[in-house]
Amino acid sequence: MVDGLLQVEGGRPLSGEITVRGAKNLVSKAMVAALLGATPSVLRNVPLIRDVDVVSGLLALHGVAIDYDQAEGVLSLDPSRVETAHVADIDAHAGSSRIPILFCGPLLHRLGEAFIPDLGGCRIGDRPIDYHLEILRKFGAVVDKLESGIHISAPVGLRGTVIELPYPSVGATEQTLLTAVRAEGLTELRNAAVEPEIMDLVDVLQKMGAIISVDTDRTIHVEGVDDLSGYNHAALPDRIEAASWASAALATRGDLFVRGAHQSDMTTFLNTFRKVGGAFDVTDDGIRFYHPGGDLKSIVVETNVHPGFMTDWQQPLVVALTQAQGLSIVHETVYENRFGFTKALCKMGATIQVYRECLGGSACRFGQRNFYHSAVVSGPTPLRGADIVVPDLRGGFSHLIAALAAEGTSRVEGINLIDRGYEHFMSKLESLNAAVAAGIGLYEVDRLRRRARPGSRLRRRARPGRRGASRRSRWTRSGRGRCARIPPGRACRSRGRRSGWRPGSRSWSSGAGRGRRRGRRSSPGRRPARGRSARR
Repeated sequence: MVDGLLQVEGGRPLSGEITVRGAKNLVSKAMVAALLGATPSVLRNVPLIRDVDVVSGLLALHGVAIDYDQAEGVLSLDPSRVETAHVADIDAHAGSSRIPILFCGPLLHRLGEAFIPDLGGCRIGDRPIDYHLEILRKFGAVVDKLESGIHISAPVGLRGTVIELPYPSVGATEQTLLTAVRAEGLTELRNAAVEPEIMDLVDVLQKMGAIISVDTDRTIHVEGVDDLSGYNHAALPDRIEAASWASAALATRGDLFVRGAHQSDMTTFLNTFRKVGGAFDVTDDGIRFYHPGGDLKSIVVETNVHPGFMTDWQQPLVVALTQAQGLSIVHETVYENRFGFTKALCKMGATIQVYRECLGGSACRFGQRNFYHSAVVSGPTPLRGADIVVPDLRGGFSHLIAALAAEGTSRVEGINLIDRGYEHFMSKLESLNAAVAAGIGLYEVDRLRRRARPGSRLRRRARPGRRGASRRSRWTRSGRGRCARIPPGRACRSRGRRSGWRPGSRSWSSGAGRGRRRGRRSSPGRRPARGRSARR
């Protein structure tokens, strides 16, 4: 795991081999499904990511015994002593995760009640919560919203029902499946999501003893059973991570082999990857992705539910499209606010314009709702290193790809968000010949600079060395010894010259400009003078 800041020296093609393990979007749901069993479950091919830690902590709070062999990726779960957890503990472990809402169905079957923190508002949004709660109500659950959270009970048990989704939502489909397998009678779910991760969850539940059939028209039928046992299952590989590394190879003009990638789960992405100008070779062990040379081609792409182009593939691909000839159009139809990450790309030199209208495809449900859900990418545009703050998991990895492709040095803050869904990404970058180094966050750097003023304890510990702006202190190494008041790369107010502290002399020196003039001495407690240039 990485804390805070990652410094990236871009402009180097990625080359080498990496391995992807189980899909983040399946592993966490399969772990929740273990609550339904009366005997222990074993989940294999489990990645070491933060979401696994979060769900493991939540399961442990509910009395599930967990044993995780990280090296082998084998997770053993024993739910024989399930109990109610304290809501404060759940809130502390879950953070902004949406997982606790999926605990409701299994806990209602095991304990007759569930209590979760209020996940509404700024963390998850009111509509997704209400959507899940409405599904539970259709099964016969009683929902009480309290100040401390949401109490859900099933005084007469849960009964099968008919549910028709207005949109094939993955989360709603998972909620229905985890609740319906032990509900009395039949459940019919119409317009269900049929992503590979959903089908793998169906396989898990079927191994536990559930009776589930999936029709060709997105209808899922579930016949409830009284009891379920544990499972032994190997999670399908993470197609999102595989596609992310493929886009990184394309953007950096690299060549890398993704061991564990499955062709059948990535058919739509592979077609788009080839249209852009990328090349790939499929083997039994994985897929090799590489830039074959020449110019990349502009395309029109529209995200959609499976088997369409996955929304999580869109953001990494946009980085590669900044290097394609002509205008590319990207129409996002799954999430309404997914182009916020493009601001950082524009800061790095990309030419991207976002629009409220539905561009490049058919009209979607966001067309008349004032959401910026279409983007036009003009290329090729060379990317330059910049300071970037990671907004979220997928957008953050896209920023990382841009930093790897850009010329110069980039500092990416909040990089720890990426380990939510990308296992060992730092060691993978190093194995792919990437020039990266972890450091403290930009906030911490700024705090140290503010403390490191003339006369302060930190500044007095500056090392001896050469004069001028190139001098470095122990505490401002990342800032390259520049003025404590000025962020790295910014010019001081004295006519664009950079300022630097002369360790041991309580004086400032101008590090650039005419004659590199030394500033006059200042007494302790006074604001240091900045030379004659500052008095002009």
